[in-house]
Amino acid sequence: MKDRLFLSSPHMSDEGYEMEYIKEAFDTNWIAPLGENVDQFEIELANKIGSKAAAALSSGTAAIHLALKAAGVEEGDIVFCPTLTFSATVNPVIYQKAIPVFIDSDYETWNMCPNALEEAFEKYPEVKAVIVVHLYGLSADMDKIMEICNKHKVAVIEDAAESLGTYYKGRHTGTFGDYGIFSFNGNKIITTSGGGMLVSNNEERIAKTRFWATQSRDQARHYQHSELGFNYRMSNVVAGIGRGQLKVLDKRVEKKNYILEFYKRELGELDGVEFMPSNEWDKPNYWLSSMTLNGNVRPIDVMEALEKENIESRPVWKPMHLQPFFEKYDFVGTDVSEKLFENGICLPSDTKLTDESLERVVEIIKGLWER
Repeated sequence: MKDRLFLSSPHMSDEGYEMEYIKEAFDTNWIAPLGENVDQFEIELANKIGSKAAAALSSGTAAIHLALKAAGVEEGDIVFCPTLTFSATVNPVIYQKAIPVFIDSDYETWNMCPNALEEAFEKYPEVKAVIVVHLYGLSADMDKIMEICNKHKVAVIEDAAESLGTYYKGRHTGTFGDYGIFSFNGNKIITTSGGGMLVSNNEERIAKTRFWATQSRDQARHYQHSELGFNYRMSNVVAGIGRGQLKVLDKRVEKKNYILEFYKRELGELDGVEFMPSNEWDKPNYWLSSMTLNGNVRPIDVMEALEKENIESRPVWKPMHLQPFFEKYDFVGTDVSEKLFENGICLPSDTKLTDESLERVVEIIKGLWER
């Protein structure tokens, strides 16, 4: 059997930048959730995206949780969330015992629909926060969304877990809202194997989240805790990997764009095929190359054909309001997210893919139209 082709898998940079920082962590014996790598990773990522402050955490999910806490979300509060996302976007809302209300997507961005968002505000005027996701590296329409949220004076949290390196009108995603979060999980465009980052221009609130993330230990000679704390800080070794990975972010984005263009060139003329949207104001990282199929060939046909050849693919995220755990919560919109789920597929997008590997993928897919 041929080598397995992955959707998106972790790997060190070819230049081995990470080893320098990892060695330094071991040499200095700073293995715990503090140290030079943690401090510098926060500074370097904040500088890269144009944010004033950052807190390196154990996961993107932890970052959303602390962002909600920093925004003052408490038990019974309503939080608007996109329905077309991974559950990690919404789970922290439940951690805070708040109430998610799911917002539909639009076809122009595959992200939160501004019209549905406005409709949701009419139905639920007392909202504490809005979480915006930049799905698969595609930017949401942030001008429209921020205009609506500012009008209603509500906190905005950007889930940019999938969109590090994506620009909206020349500005990095994750820097428009009150808080932005990034993920360095194993399948992300850069990875620390696991980890996340919370960013904000509010340096005081970021300092507070660092305090919460280190078990809310008070400044005292003895161990003293006046607030509930969390074990959410990133370790110095993991941060060292992140510093090395950050150096190759632009190269990874370039390769992700190359992969999508390859698929579009080879598959774009097939009946019923339409690729993820592109807007003049959006410069995506194209974390996953995705398309919709609206003809006789269905996503399951493609997934099964690839699977037989040891090639990984997957459906577009199943909307949260259709999930067993979340179906009891309200949904505002029509059926856009459902259609994207029914018709969407994510193709192999690993930055290690060679042209030979990509040709192998497209030939299998093309074969489904030749039957």
